[in-house]
Amino acid sequence: MWFGLLVYKQDLRSVYSKAERGVFGDDEVRSVSVMEGDSVTLNTSLTELINDDLIQWRFWIKETLLAVISKKVDSITVYNVHDERFRNRLKLDDQTGSLTITNTTTQHTGAYELQINIYSSSFFYLTVYVHLPVPVISRDCSSSSLSCSLVCSGLNVGHVTLSWYKGNSLLSSISVSDLSISLSLPLEVEYQEKNSYSCVINNPLSHQTQHLDITQLCQPCSDSEHCCGSTGAVIRLVLSVLVGVATVILLVYDIRSRRAEQDQPQPSSQT
Repeated sequence: MWFGLLVYKQDLRSVYSKAERGVFGDDEVRSVSVMEGDSVTLNTSLTELINDDLIQWRFWIKETLLAVISKKVDSITVYNVHDERFRNRLKLDDQTGSLTITNTTTQHTGAYELQINIYSSSFFYLTVYVHLPVPVISRDCSSSSLSCSLVCSGLNVGHVTLSWYKGNSLLSSISVSDLSISLSLPLEVEYQEKNSYSCVINNPLSHQTQHLDITQLCQPCSDSEHCCGSTGAVIRLVLSVLVGVATVILLVYDIRSRRAEQDQPQPSSQT
């Protein structure tokens, strides 16, 4: 018996690992996607529970038991307080046994097992996507190219694709499957050109677009410091003005102090 249980758990770990890598087909693992903050329901495909039906739901990170329905003893148990990520987020349909997770986060991404009457198991792989930031387009001041060098960036993103478009035509793209990293994608454009460019960040459920304003970012000039370092130049100018004003104030104070000393009456000498 113990040997059979050990093999069963090893098989489940294998299923979880393969599901996470996406190597199973739809017939073996049902893929479900949702945006962070939304609710998602994992359906049993049953219309109603009958007789001695026993439904169990597990989350295969630390083999967490989530919920159990036993029709035989007419009981429903939801274990939503044992794991912080599921606390006050689980709802169980007492008619079908379907499991709903509310207010989802990326921590709910993973493989879920539905076990019906112990002998039958099916698996879901849930992916929770974060809401995407609007990509940022900036000028690459380190480039010495005669054309305008740009960079589109997406910060703290995962499971996304970052792309440059010229009109409706894809120019380049980069994808990442990791969580919470920063992406950047370069682009070279000609000064004064009239083409329409945009940078798009997307995942399977949503996208964000930033349009390029060439006239604002790509002003031709001979000195890259004047083009890209305008902010630094302004700061230096402001500091110079402040230093000049401070010098004048000190000079005026010194002159007034000397005049005040000269105007003071001198003590008379006594013989």
